[in-house]
Amino acid sequence: MSKIKLGKKYLGIFTLAASLTLGVLAFLLGGKITDLQSLGYIGVFIANLIGSATIILPAPSFAATIAVGAFLNPVLTGVSSALGSTLGELTGYYIGMGGGEFIKSDDKRIQKVRAWMDRHGLWVVFILAAIPNPLFDLAGIISGASSISVWKYMAAVFSGKLIKFAVLAYAGFGILKLFNLAF
Repeated sequence: MSKIKLGKKYLGIFTLAASLTLGVLAFLLGGKITDLQSLGYIGVFIANLIGSATIILPAPSFAATIAVGAFLNPVLTGVSSALGSTLGELTGYYIGMGGGEFIKSDDKRIQKVRAWMDRHGLWVVFILAAIPNPLFDLAGIISGASSISVWKYMAAVFSGKLIKFAVLAYAGFGILKLFNLAF
């Protein structure tokens, strides 16, 4: 086995272990992840980093973005959330890069996302990053396994996540405004 393939394999194993560790951390923290909102922009960054680094186990980081957006600048809240989430999504990318051969090609969801990506490229990553859905992790793994540039992947992810988290932050801002008007 060449040194490059061996290095990719170890990187995939390390990333999988890190993802599982963060997943267990997110599971143990449970709803307490949203308590990170008290740390403001840094807290929402960390909450979304942990929430996005988990593969399979979702973590409740959206609530932190909504809560912080209600009290702090929604634009900066959206950017902080998107940055944390984008960095967290690198776990799936590196798992695909290091262990792409472990992806079952007979899984219909993987086949569907792979076919979308073959036709539309990183636009699929962008769209899946912009909307809450369970297929995004597959797109990250497929991106890594397909040797798509990590920088192009991160740009597509950040762009989509920025839209999603800006909407959530402004939702929090709007909810607070409505609450203030009602009372």
